[in-house]
Amino acid sequence: MTKLFISDLQGKEEIESVFLVKIFNVMEGKDGKKYFNIILTDSTGEMEARLWHYSAEIEKNITKGNFVKVRGKVNFYQGRKQFIIAHIEKVDQNDVNLDDFVMKAVEDPEVMYKKLLKIVDGLTDVYIRDLLRNIITDGEISRRLKIWQAGKSIHHAYRSGLLEHILSCTELALHLSKHYKVNENYVVAGCILHDLCKIYELTDGVNVEYTEEGKLVGHLVKGLEIVDRYSYKIKNFPHYTKMHLKHILLAHHGEYEYGSPKIPQTSEAYLVHLIDLMDSKMGSFDIIRKTDSATGHWSGYVKHLDRIVYKSELPFYPEYIQEEEHHHEERHERPEPKREAPKPQRGQPEPKTSLGKMLGGFKVEE
Repeated sequence: MTKLFISDLQGKEEIESVFLVKIFNVMEGKDGKKYFNIILTDSTGEMEARLWHYSAEIEKNITKGNFVKVRGKVNFYQGRKQFIIAHIEKVDQNDVNLDDFVMKAVEDPEVMYKKLLKIVDGLTDVYIRDLLRNIITDGEISRRLKIWQAGKSIHHAYRSGLLEHILSCTELALHLSKHYKVNENYVVAGCILHDLCKIYELTDGVNVEYTEEGKLVGHLVKGLEIVDRYSYKIKNFPHYTKMHLKHILLAHHGEYEYGSPKIPQTSEAYLVHLIDLMDSKMGSFDIIRKTDSATGHWSGYVKHLDRIVYKSELPFYPEYIQEEEHHHEERHERPEPKREAPKPQRGQPEPKTSLGKMLGGFKVEE
């Protein structure tokens, strides 16, 4: 069976294909009847689905993280794709190509990793440079860094998304540190280390969840442990260097209400926070433009951004519009002249009209 991808599906299509179950809930309608509310995903996006006929066997056998073969029809509901399922059955993971179901970073992780190492090797603070190299060249850390997501469902939530985010932040750190004349060694270190310990906070695979360590400790505190563990291996590592690195990690969420134990109190810490915020939000816009299933230029409402997003490319003119083209556009944009309504024939009743229409052209002289 040929794999059909969510981004290619059109309305009113009858399809049969395999998808990954992201959400699987039993709901109850207004009439008291149970039904299944499902979110299906693949490497191109996600799609809401409904199975209106409840079955205890289906509820028992299928859960989120399963691969399922579904047959049914694609409709549009409130401008978004919705799949109405007629038949669903579980599929063994060994029978699918995981690459069809896992979103990935655009750039190859090995290439991104080499770029990150090159930036680290160019730092001028020998202690920070050695600390960062020791951390990211650790065998297990480097393995996880190349494949881990940066978030469970929103923040660079795809394979190698963590490395993509860290590299993007680090490249911004080089440019912005020079622009604002702050110490780039600390800003680069903060951008590399601020989310690195999500490799311990999240699981990998197609169904990413928080680990026990992620729930109980979290990546901010774990980041301090990593700094301590690897700085102890460097002779005479300066105490104040370590203290300022820890402050950057503790403050990178920016505000107390966003879970930050400290707010940024150095220029370097504040710049790391702003870079992280900017890159995560721009990453969200990019994913929405690529995967949102709403028709037209606009996305559906995006809760974590509290807005809808314009998905199409903005107008771009590398050359001036020629005069005749300009007039042609004006003619198309010019509204059609209003036509008077035909007068009723003699003997026929006059058409009814409203008071507003009768007074439409009435003006009061000043």
